[in-house]
Amino acid sequence: MIHLPMLGVVERRLLVNYRTDPETTARLVPAPLRPQQVNGWAVAGICLIRLGRLRPPGIAGVLGLRSENAAHRIAVEWDTPDGLATGVYIPRRDTGSRINAVVGGRMFPGRHHLARFDTRETAQDVRVGFASVDGTASARVQVRASGVLTGSQLFADLEQASAFFRNGAVGYSVTTDDRHLDGLALRCDAWRVEAAEVLAAESSFFDDPARFPAGGAILDCALLMRDTPVRWEPLAAMSTVEHVGHR
Repeated sequence: MIHLPMLGVVERRLLVNYRTDPETTARLVPAPLRPQQVNGWAVAGICLIRLGRLRPPGIAGVLGLRSENAAHRIAVEWDTPDGLATGVYIPRRDTGSRINAVVGGRMFPGRHHLARFDTRETAQDVRVGFASVDGTASARVQVRASGVLTGSQLFADLEQASAFFRNGAVGYSVTTDDRHLDGLALRCDAWRVEAAEVLAAESSFFDDPARFPAGGAILDCALLMRDTPVRWEPLAAMSTVEHVGHR
């Protein structure tokens, strides 16, 4: 299996973040990963990202692909010979691109489920929704850009939130093989996010009482990134000590 580095532009990346019960969240994460905690909470969320000019190095940007994608994520940590590492565990990826759905887990890390996306955006307001073709996942979010991060119990301010997610640039995704996770690192020299007010949010993942009983997942904050050049670098697969099943 060959995983290639990829270049592209994040045209829009919306991070909708939840504070979740650590014990409940730990049951969703395979060892050796464990939930990273902030102020006594685990941190999880949905990344709703539109990518443009996605292509391997050496290919002109004009020939790159454009697609809408979603990832349900859990902030995690794990032990390495060099000390504690942090990143995200991704139990579910969805994409509006048939190409991404085919090559995900083959030429690009992580299994991708095909989905239909509905987006409406202005400079201030962003609405993104999706429903997977197989009917197993959906989400719908509406946010409004704001100058200041308010109401969060995870982060004191925008700077703290930005640093947390920038440090979680390594992701490990579920594959079709229960014994390992695909790894991917996001490289971004021009990292910049803005705060957003969540006006509405629904998620089949976080609203599922079988995963998160009442009070187990609470909306906390949202962040927006726009028009940012990025590079993804594949990492060695991580072997799992135990597998947690996902729909």
